[in-house]
Amino acid sequence: MKCFRTKDLVSMESLTTADIVQIFELTARQKKERAKKGANKPVLEGKVLGMIFEKASLRTRISFEVGMLHLGGRAIYLDQTNFKLGERESVYDVAKNMERFMDILMLRTFSHQAIVDMARYSKIPIINGLSDDEHPCQALADLYTIIEKRGELKGQKLVFVGDGNNVATSLAYASALMGMHFVCASPEGYTLKNEVVEKAQRMAVLGATIEATTDVREAVKNADCLYTDVWASMGQEKEKEIRAAAFREYQLNESLLALAKPDCLVEHCLPAHRGEEITDGVIDGPNSVVFDEAENRMHVQKAVMTLLLGRG
Repeated sequence: MKCFRTKDLVSMESLTTADIVQIFELTARQKKERAKKGANKPVLEGKVLGMIFEKASLRTRISFEVGMLHLGGRAIYLDQTNFKLGERESVYDVAKNMERFMDILMLRTFSHQAIVDMARYSKIPIINGLSDDEHPCQALADLYTIIEKRGELKGQKLVFVGDGNNVATSLAYASALMGMHFVCASPEGYTLKNEVVEKAQRMAVLGATIEATTDVREAVKNADCLYTDVWASMGQEKEKEIRAAAFREYQLNESLLALAKPDCLVEHCLPAHRGEEITDGVIDGPNSVVFDEAENRMHVQKAVMTLLLGRG
């Protein structure tokens, strides 16, 4: 049964609460099936996933490619330097070509609008593998990891410590849809955009609350999950020293973790700059679920591809 109201996963806004529940239910079934039987049913046999990359990748490429292989399909890596999306060829022309060759397409780009346009022009499902605005696949994996460890999401307090970036945006929307209490704690000038907070608040159901603050120590009190990300993302390398100074008090370290609940989960979307946004003691400590979270990218994306292609 097809899950999504639209054919694509461009943003967390593409989904409803029921959609996310269905993704997580299929994720659990497929993950259990592979663990028990050593293989998944080849529900995507004969299907081809195209993967367009403008940004460097480790987990995104591997998790999509291996996930597609698990389901009986194939994945093709497309280094966009060969065709310069929107430069050498228009987004429209690329979209119309890809729909003739591929069954589904994932893009990891700088421009969120390029993914929006690709979805509008193409007849095949489009997945946002990361853009400067959002990272929906990551947010789904993050929340699935929490529900896997906690058994529920409703009422859980998730605190994002760091830059109010694309990951924080998707987590805010996802938390709103799942009844969670989301707080983004950032230094002045790097907070989650007001329009994102307001939109997430409008999306909120099941008692969810969405907040942005600069008071990190107050924010993390009684947190069920603490989350962080690099201080300078791809494309922000020239700001690295300025950002390091601004974020110094926002390091996820043992002192900050001690303010949260004793069994608080620790998440990071990776790659991690150890000793900067997170200490070794925290990322490798007993509260960390970082590598479970990384593995769950693959499992959640398998469910997303299955449902988008109507094979769920």
